[in-house]
Amino acid sequence: MFTVVVVNAKGGAGKTTLATNLAAHYAQQGCKVAIQDYDSQGSSSYWAQRRPDSLPLIQTIPMFEQASGLTASYAHQPERGTEYLIIDTPSGLDPIQFRPILSRADVILVPVLPSSIDIHAVSRFIADILLKAKIGRETEKLAVLANRARKNTLIYHTLEKFLASLNIPFIATLRDTQNYIKAAELGMGVIDMQGEQLFKDHKSWRQIMAWLQQKEQAVSAASADAS
Repeated sequence: MFTVVVVNAKGGAGKTTLATNLAAHYAQQGCKVAIQDYDSQGSSSYWAQRRPDSLPLIQTIPMFEQASGLTASYAHQPERGTEYLIIDTPSGLDPIQFRPILSRADVILVPVLPSSIDIHAVSRFIADILLKAKIGRETEKLAVLANRARKNTLIYHTLEKFLASLNIPFIATLRDTQNYIKAAELGMGVIDMQGEQLFKDHKSWRQIMAWLQQKEQAVSAASADAS
């Protein structure tokens, strides 16, 4: 099971947007997908409840809820045969407390907004992941994305320069567009929507999915060598 954790300690960075769109993309490929929703707001879980029956099913696991009638460990597990697990984390996440999950992730994705406050906050957060949670760069599992960005603006270029300086893969830029809001309201990902206005968004997601495919192949190769 290939596991992707979406993290950023600051609220409003777009963790749920990234998590739900990732899940939608894998589901469109005919894969069995689950989202573990650690955010007490339950945004990913709410999104999945609104998902049309005509689209591939995505299991959502509200990790913030107490299981009743079953042990929590059982109730919070993905269904048998799940191929992709997406973990949507809460704001204010403590990298040390969350270290077991970060350690077993195959990929850790950090969405970053183009603002000076967010750039400052994420620089400290990434440092905590690397140093306190001890997720070293050598694991090559950590990557960043620019979210709700408008290219050709001064703050975007500042963000772009900052992300490049981290020596961590900067894999894509998600546009500042209403398409993500519309998709979220319908329980869909942008991949589920059609139209010329989605061309640039689909292009960004092809970049993300291509990078993830490379990581998945590397993980599979490493597992094969270990066995």
